[in-house]
Amino acid sequence: MGYFKHLAKLWHRPMEGEHGALMRERMIKWRREPTVVRVERPLRPNRAHALGYKAKPGYVVVRVRVRRGGLNRPRPRSGRRPKRMGVAGYSPHKSAQWIAEERAARKFPNLVVLGSYWVGEDGMYKWYEVVMADPNHPAVRRDLERRWVSGYRVRKLRKLSREEALKILSRLNLERQESSGGEAQNSVEQ
Repeated sequence: MGYFKHLAKLWHRPMEGEHGALMRERMIKWRREPTVVRVERPLRPNRAHALGYKAKPGYVVVRVRVRRGGLNRPRPRSGRRPKRMGVAGYSPHKSAQWIAEERAARKFPNLVVLGSYWVGEDGMYKWYEVVMADPNHPAVRRDLERRWVSGYRVRKLRKLSREEALKILSRLNLERQESSGGEAQNSVEQ
């Protein structure tokens, strides 16, 4: 088994053994940090690489804290029957992971969200690491696997879907073909 397989096996039961003690220490420290924190390197490199992270400039990993449990909305001041207050049992209709990705996108508006993964939870919070890429960074533009990110127009609070990525790739291929076709015609004319 390779290194990444060992890592994946370790993360199947993260709160057991020596890893569990380390996780508890981490979460005590994380609770005191701000909600969105940029981290130097991913805690789970196997998941980060699967989502598109590369250990070079232009790629950023952000740890985001999200509150666990349902939302409690403020109680309305004007009168109505309790059933229609919309206080208890209110659901945001989004997963905690989706909320974490939105918070990261709001904090770093010039970056594109590639994906995210779970890194821990306690009684109050859940933590996710969000993998992001800078579409204007030369290292990302030169990278053949992630070149589609450079053609992506950054939109707030949205993760890029596979269909959008394919559309961007096809548009880039068409532009490349047109530019290479134009050069070939110019050389024939001369």
